[in-house]
Amino acid sequence: MNNILKIGVAGMGAIGRSHIERIANKLQGAKVVAATDVATEHGKSVAESLGLNFFPNEEKLIAEGGIDALIVTASDEYHERYVLAAVKAGIPVFCEKPLAPAADGCKRIIDAEIAGGKKLVQVGFMRRYDPGYRQLKQMVDSNEYGSPLLLHCAHRNYEVPDNYDTPMAISNSLIHEIDVLRWLISEDYESVEVSLPRKTKYAAANLQDPQILILHSKSGIRMDVEIFVNCHVGYDIQCEICCEEGFLKLPDLSAPERLVNASRIKPICRDWSERFIDAYNLEIQEWINATKEQRVDGPTAWDGYVACITADFAHQARDTQSRVKIEMPECPEFYK
Repeated sequence: MNNILKIGVAGMGAIGRSHIERIANKLQGAKVVAATDVATEHGKSVAESLGLNFFPNEEKLIAEGGIDALIVTASDEYHERYVLAAVKAGIPVFCEKPLAPAADGCKRIIDAEIAGGKKLVQVGFMRRYDPGYRQLKQMVDSNEYGSPLLLHCAHRNYEVPDNYDTPMAISNSLIHEIDVLRWLISEDYESVEVSLPRKTKYAAANLQDPQILILHSKSGIRMDVEIFVNCHVGYDIQCEICCEEGFLKLPDLSAPERLVNASRIKPICRDWSERFIDAYNLEIQEWINATKEQRVDGPTAWDGYVACITADFAHQARDTQSRVKIEMPECPEFYK
């Protein structure tokens, strides 16, 4: 692979355009050269405005686009299709979460990757690249503060559109906590339950909001996660780890305080793109670096599969209002 990684992008929506912009203006060692989108006219228009070659489908993009790697930023239902095309062609692929909307789709990707004999897939769980979460990970791994016992977390959005429903709160938003908490404690989950507090007046009819997810690890660590997607305050991410010898808390983003009208005000972020911009930059840069050296250093297809299975059991726990045992297949040696 030459000095510059030539990338194709599948999906020309907001996150796709954001990745193209950061690769062009903020990161090193790569260039986006081609694109595809299922919405052909829209995709072609965006690609042309960015100076990219546009292809009507993934087969032509991979065969004729001159790309070394693929980034998948399409709608969730197209992830499996694009990732499988890349894996079968033997090219590295970065896929935004979720790896696939359902666990069986993730399993087909895993089977294809194992059959090819080489890890090619990284999933876009960008929390692992956030400086604050990385500091927490280092402190937990140091064992300086003893074993983790409890985790208290929150995932709050200002608001979501009316088509956002109850399952999406877990599968599309809290899926990030499902991945990053497992990564923080280096341990798989044993069971899950979901509590349903009083519903906010701001939630649409098809959305239970807020929800509380309670996860139990194999060794008995208890994690509670508030998911509140119409909090009407801002975008707020919280994580506190209670250990035997101390409490570890995710740092707040530094923002100037304002002292006005006899009040002390510290602004918070408005949305995910503002809160995690550094994490996205670092995630894509590290993926570029590893891909050029033919490695997958970040979250694997197996991590995407585990997150999807956990979300499925969380849905079951919510619908039955019971604590549900998470039955996870054995991790293949390929991913250990």
